[in-house]
Amino acid sequence: MGSQWGRDKGYRNAMREGYRSRAAYKLLEIQQHAGMIRQDDNVVDLGAAPGSWLQVLRTLTGGRVLGIDLNPIAPIEGVETIVGDLADPTLPARVKDALGIVNVVVADASPKLSGQRSYDQARAVALGEQALAFACAVLKPGGNFVVKSFQGEDFAELLTEVRTKFRSGRTYQAKASRKGSREIYIIGKNFIGCDAGAD
Repeated sequence: MGSQWGRDKGYRNAMREGYRSRAAYKLLEIQQHAGMIRQDDNVVDLGAAPGSWLQVLRTLTGGRVLGIDLNPIAPIEGVETIVGDLADPTLPARVKDALGIVNVVVADASPKLSGQRSYDQARAVALGEQALAFACAVLKPGGNFVVKSFQGEDFAELLTEVRTKFRSGRTYQAKASRKGSREIYIIGKNFIGCDAGAD
């Protein structure tokens, strides 16, 4: 039997409108709220499968859109994809070679959830830290960053880290998130640099 969420209103709307998952609406909300993506930006989407954020990104920018995931992503017209692991130290160089300039990095990835809240939250924060390290390695100065995390222990540390590397670091809870979800997005705008805030 599938998830209790599998056929809810958000899912049905996504299927009707041609999106691969309901997550598409979260990115549309974030864009409307924060104006992260400009019309000519090159954008990298981390943990991009099944591709709903890539579908939205393709409508938001005329720049290049690159999705990265551990698993292959079914083709989307006008979107490039790489099968890759955020833990791979060669990945940032591969992305820069492919795109040249990277204006925006987005990450809606989640760890596989165990049901143990504190463990899952810690893994989500660790994944967010990996995404931030990747963004630091590829973003051009002034670039933007969005990463999903979960509220709880260690979350404040991740938010503080984003704020040391971007001129603005704020949180956003998407209305399209499932009721009762602890997920929250961190939005970093105007990238300062990897070494910003270092001792």
